Amino acid sequence: METKELTHYKLLVAKLPHLKKEIGKVIVGQHEAINEILISLLAGGHCLLEGVPGLAKTLMVSTLAKTLDMKFKRVQFTPDLMPGDIIGTEILEEDHETGKKFFKFNQGPIFANIVLADEINRTPPKTQAALLEAMQEYKVTYAGTNYALPLPFLIIATQNPIEQAGTYPLPEAQLDRFLLYIKLNYPSEQEELEVLKSTTGLSKPDLQTILTDKDILDLQKLTRQVHISDELITKVNQLVRGSRPANSTSAFVKQWCEWGAGPRAGQALVLCSKARAVLNERFSVIPEDIETLVYPVLRHRIALNFRAEAENITTDDVIRDLLKNSR
Repeated sequence: METKELTHYKLLVAKLPHLKKEIGKVIVGQHEAINEILISLLAGGHCLLEGVPGLAKTLMVSTLAKTLDMKFKRVQFTPDLMPGDIIGTEILEEDHETGKKFFKFNQGPIFANIVLADEINRTPPKTQAALLEAMQEYKVTYAGTNYALPLPFLIIATQNPIEQAGTYPLPEAQLDRFLLYIKLNYPSEQEELEVLKSTTGLSKPDLQTILTDKDILDLQKLTRQVHISDELITKVNQLVRGSRPANSTSAFVKQWCEWGAGPRAGQALVLCSKARAVLNERFSVIPEDIETLVYPVLRHRIALNFRAEAENITTDDVIRDLLKNSR
């Protein structure tokens, strides 16, 4: 890496703490969730955000968008939402000079840098599937024509874990497209007191733009250049392979798991570990990066059997056992 390029990257990385500070002007606490969303952005992936109502999931994403000079769109998913409402549709227009009629493609809200898919599990599978091509290929196809999406491109989907009436659980194929599965917890007592004080008055924080779309693309390029040792890559491989009952040495996995994570999980864990290193102003992955991110990377890529669900065993319990055996 040339000296000029290295200096440029260091200046960008130095802005990341300022970015988190700006978000913290609006969002009290939830540091882990904010870090994981930023890791998804740096790694060039998408994330699923799960939490009970009132934990500021939507506000968190819209605040992030305000601190970045990028186009933001929010889609409220409902049972009657159609694929065209997300992707866009063709409309018939007339050329006023010639009188000829033609079809023009009107881009939908998917054509943005950051797309908030609010309550994604409230829409039927047909509409959920409309996101698949966009998430994987960074383009959409309409009437046989490909339309490229703007880069960087990040989908942040939210879902409510407690209200299942009238919802459509995401299929495994779509869950696997999400780089991270982020769970939001209730705030601490002190944080909740601060929320009550700061959100019930007239004052509104003035947010500054910290990074542009080009800055994010450069940081994504830097993320892939972060060093990770062969020893740590082997650790990642063992964690992922250990989640599969057929070839796992863990009795816990064999007892409670139906099937484990695929190779995409290993790719996600390496890339996210590199992104966490960048977020912490490092240019090399350490074991802590892997051990922290193995939970949001694997929790949606492991399927438990019926016995595990009956005994309230979670995928986080499985991951905890995998980590214990890997040390």
